[in-house]
Amino acid sequence: MGAFSDKLEYLSYPFVQYALIVGILVALCSSLLGVTLVLKRFSFIGDGLSHVAFGAMAIAAVLKLTNDMPLVMIITVLSAVLLLRTGQNARIKGDAAIAMISVSALAIGYLLMNIFSKSSNLSGDVCTTLFGSTSILTLSKAEVALCIILSVLVVITFIFFYNKIFAVTFDENFARATGVKAGAYNLLIAIVVAVIIVLAMNLVGSLLITALVIFPALSAMRVFKSFRSVTICSAVLSVFCALLGIIISVFAGTPVGSTIVAADIAAFAIFALTGALKRGK
Repeated sequence: MGAFSDKLEYLSYPFVQYALIVGILVALCSSLLGVTLVLKRFSFIGDGLSHVAFGAMAIAAVLKLTNDMPLVMIITVLSAVLLLRTGQNARIKGDAAIAMISVSALAIGYLLMNIFSKSSNLSGDVCTTLFGSTSILTLSKAEVALCIILSVLVVITFIFFYNKIFAVTFDENFARATGVKAGAYNLLIAIVVAVIIVLAMNLVGSLLITALVIFPALSAMRVFKSFRSVTICSAVLSVFCALLGIIISVFAGTPVGSTIVAADIAAFAIFALTGALKRGK
């Protein structure tokens, strides 16, 4: 009982509270566009941009930048724009463009880290970047403030352009016919996803970000059918899994990112079973 109360006391520490705040915000932002990415078959754009973010972090490490987020954000957003433009090229289809850019970024990032890194634990640094680490538990007030600002901007953007995003998601051709600038809104979606990817890097690492974006949406789709209900359920579920994952990680000493993704996988299994039982009636 004493050990449990000691662990419970961790939740009163500022660094754990910072991690919970950032975890909730990142999970919320990730889930909002997850439904759109799944329905538009853009699921792997998050995977591609996360690899780009890894390459950008390697460049920031080579340049010895103390705060790498601005550089990573700029490179990832530019790559999102490039990815969208390249994916519309008749010669290079969307999935091929994502594979090309993501593999290139991953390879160049690792190459740069090998050539220029002065760290005695290179494999540990790479593993931390790819799979997340305890860095979520060492966030400064400035990093938390930046995360809050960017998260609020993402949520406001999604709410403000909700109807347009809905239209572009379900029938892009019809949306164009009604005067909606589908290309501009696809670009907006890509840029917002890039911002979410950078926000999620510290939480789950670059290789696990796609799970944070896709799993809540897929889980919600097992039970709900309308776009709004799926989006709301996805957001609630994503926040719950992030909270649960961080708390379990603090108590059990497990990796934060992997624990959150494990919670998302468990939630998907429960929702898939619920959906199957519901359809069986």
